[in-house]
Amino acid sequence: MNTQNAPYRLFRTLALVSVLSACGDSLNSADASNAKAVALGEKLYVEKCAECHGQNLEGQPEWRSLKEDGTLPAPPHDDSGHTWHHDDQLLFKYTKLGGAGVAPPSFKSAMPGFGADLSDSEIWAVLSYIKSRWSPKAQARQAQLNQQP
Repeated sequence: MNTQNAPYRLFRTLALVSVLSACGDSLNSADASNAKAVALGEKLYVEKCAECHGQNLEGQPEWRSLKEDGTLPAPPHDDSGHTWHHDDQLLFKYTKLGGAGVAPPSFKSAMPGFGADLSDSEIWAVLSYIKSRWSPKAQARQAQLNQQP
């Protein structure tokens, strides 16, 4: 175990616990208007998602073209992508379970599941942050999807 980073890990854990406590640790939806959830989501996004999806949610280049291994590059989570084309429950499941846990067997996904690394509240916070970065038009369109049965 690398003990040089132990103080940082302790600080990070305490900070996340503090922010989650402020959120009530009971997030059960993605709410772009919840400032505390968005702030926590931004921290978690930078830590867990930005490596593939980009610091500014821009995704990887040529995200619509298959790579040699049969997977697609990470898509953008901003308005130029398709994240806002999906309802919150699908986005939550995809984040928690990964592509293999949600996509049809014929679709090869490189998206890992984060259910072992992030609590449900933390996943909702990340989705809150992503939604907060969408235009009002994309937010309104996606909100309609959440109203459908």
